Amino acid sequence: MPEIRSVSRRLLLGGALATTGALAAGGGASQAAAAPRAAVAPPRRPGQTSMIDVPYPAHRTVRVGVIGLGNRGSGMTTGWAAVPGCTVTAVCDIRADRAKRTADGLANAGKPRPAEYGGSADAYQRMLSRDDIDLVYIATPWEFHYPQGKAALLAGKHVIVELPIATELDELWDLVDTSERTRRHLMLAENCSYGRNELAMLKMAHEGLFGDITNGHGGYLHDLRALLFSDTYYTDSWRRLWHTRSTASFYAMHGLAPIAAAMDINRGDRMATLTATATAPKGLADYRARFVPRGHPSWNETYVNGDLVTCLIETAQGRIIRAEHDVSSPRPYSRINTLAGSRGIFEDYAGVVSAGGGRIYVEPDHSGHSWRDFGSYRKEFDHWLWKKIGDDAENNGGHGGMDYVLQWRTVQLMRAGLVPDIDVYDSAAWCAPVPLSVMSLAANGRPVQIPDFTRGAWVNLRMGLDSRTTEMPPVA
Repeated sequence: MPEIRSVSRRLLLGGALATTGALAAGGGASQAAAAPRAAVAPPRRPGQTSMIDVPYPAHRTVRVGVIGLGNRGSGMTTGWAAVPGCTVTAVCDIRADRAKRTADGLANAGKPRPAEYGGSADAYQRMLSRDDIDLVYIATPWEFHYPQGKAALLAGKHVIVELPIATELDELWDLVDTSERTRRHLMLAENCSYGRNELAMLKMAHEGLFGDITNGHGGYLHDLRALLFSDTYYTDSWRRLWHTRSTASFYAMHGLAPIAAAMDINRGDRMATLTATATAPKGLADYRARFVPRGHPSWNETYVNGDLVTCLIETAQGRIIRAEHDVSSPRPYSRINTLAGSRGIFEDYAGVVSAGGGRIYVEPDHSGHSWRDFGSYRKEFDHWLWKKIGDDAENNGGHGGMDYVLQWRTVQLMRAGLVPDIDVYDSAAWCAPVPLSVMSLAANGRPVQIPDFTRGAWVNLRMGLDSRTTEMPPVA
């Protein structure tokens, strides 16, 4: 393997205007001009300005309030409390017993006992009135993310929201505008963007290993049928019920976001058009017929969401992203995580067992049309976050440690007063395929325009998840 790699474009360009930005009128943009308009950027109110490159105010300690204490929220609460310089000051769930159970767990682990809120739908509003919360973490069902995220911003808190931050275009725009008006950051809790392979792929792409990036493939392929029909896992079956409401790509962000980051989306390129397709909705009804008793409430439901929803996204620079969502079919788990360019390709989840997982083929290292092991490349291009806290992540966080890396990095950014790796514009763009897939499918698969949530600032190359090494401030 050659010892000298291509110099990173980011080191060459710094934070300057991407030279390819002027080419936005060609490639994907030409198709975007002809596509049905999804939304026009609303004008900013007087005095409202961008949150791009706005750092967090430095915090000695990051005080977290948690809304939603189901399976995801309760587990992540433990993770927040484990990060140096972070404390959970309040927890909230409409079911008060969950708040008590979570508070008991933290106290029994030797952590400060958080205040408890619950018992009513507006309990989170009372929690948001506290003055000892810097960051609100939201892990409720999808339909509550937008109103709770907006309420947290209006209460003067920074916000991190589980996927998606909202499910409608006007809601996405409103969160962008509310963040700009309140001067508070809102970000998607996209843990997969901090996955070890995803960050190594990002670094390889930005150091030119794949040449000129031309296409990527990501998504969320996860057989959730047993959990969707469980009477206890998703409270009130909230996630299954989404499959009775519309045909949409509900949750492709886990695979889409890392590909978008590697392509500098919102940082020199942007997603311009989206075209959606969907298979017939067969999987959930078939599973119910075979495994669910006739008296179960699900027998009153009709499933309309396609088993596999695919979004073909073209960028302003002419790159192609294929984003997929399927939680209704029998299959092994995959986020796909594939990136290709003029000099090579990386494929994750390819059934290859190796030290790093995945497989790779890049020139001039390889020839002979045979896949090679990714392990040595991951070791060479391992992101500084994984080098620094990888052991702690694997001991403290779920999903292979990426949950903890997300939490540690968020706390570090806030304590050090740095610019977020993921901002509200990234979060809105990554979640936009939820409503846009509905629009495209309703138009018989015609392409729809993807809004530019940055209002033109996407042409500027800037740092993101490919951050420079920084230290966590010492805990006093």
